[in-house]
Amino acid sequence: MQRSLVLTLAYNGAAYAGFAKQKDERLVTVQGELEKALATYFRHPVETVCAGRTDAGVHALGQVVSCVLDEAEFEGVIPAHLVISLNALTPDDIVVKAVRFESPDFSARFDAMSREYRYRIVTGPVPPLFLKDFAWWRRGELDIDAMREAATHLVGEHDFKSFCKTASAEGKTTMRYVSEVSIAHEEQMGESCLVVKVIGNAFLHSMVRTIVGTLVQVGAGHREPAWVAEVLGARDRNAAGETAPACGLTFWHVSYE
Repeated sequence: MQRSLVLTLAYNGAAYAGFAKQKDERLVTVQGELEKALATYFRHPVETVCAGRTDAGVHALGQVVSCVLDEAEFEGVIPAHLVISLNALTPDDIVVKAVRFESPDFSARFDAMSREYRYRIVTGPVPPLFLKDFAWWRRGELDIDAMREAATHLVGEHDFKSFCKTASAEGKTTMRYVSEVSIAHEEQMGESCLVVKVIGNAFLHSMVRTIVGTLVQVGAGHREPAWVAEVLGARDRNAAGETAPACGLTFWHVSYE
């Protein structure tokens, strides 16, 4: 008999070469550090699956990770106590927020119905202080209405080949469904920022950051909103805008319903 252990994580991605373990074992990853903690607690190697593989430097507030263990290993395990133990075993920039038990066929990746990312942009002549590690600072102002109009072209099911790393798209489908791309002013830690929220069923490598970089081209007045539809149709990464810096992106939430 087996069960799935499901963990909700938050992490500051600045020090990590992404979530997923790499072939080069010298590279420090979130998954690598988490699996070390789990192996120490359960006293054997533990393999995990995540809801979304964040890139190097990308943060998370609601990453979900699962692993399958023997039923006997859950005897006497109290979720609240396990949270405390795993946080003691992981680095300070990785936080286990919650744990729960699910059936053995549960997968953090394949059972996810939607994923939400949020990207922070700070504009104006003064750099952010408290948000500096979690936002993209641009000195010039952005036309938010134009960005919102441009974003409408991205909602729905489309081929997002123009919005992902070329190498990662080879031999794979690049069709994705995006249910929301919204842009709002927010005040966080006393500092004003723009938050680009992107929700979809799944995402390609660097897709959200390329969406943001493309919308910023429109907001800066370098392109018209209708250009985004042309970028989609091109199915060519060179047609889109720049890839926005990793520091501004946070993997916000995963929905399983």
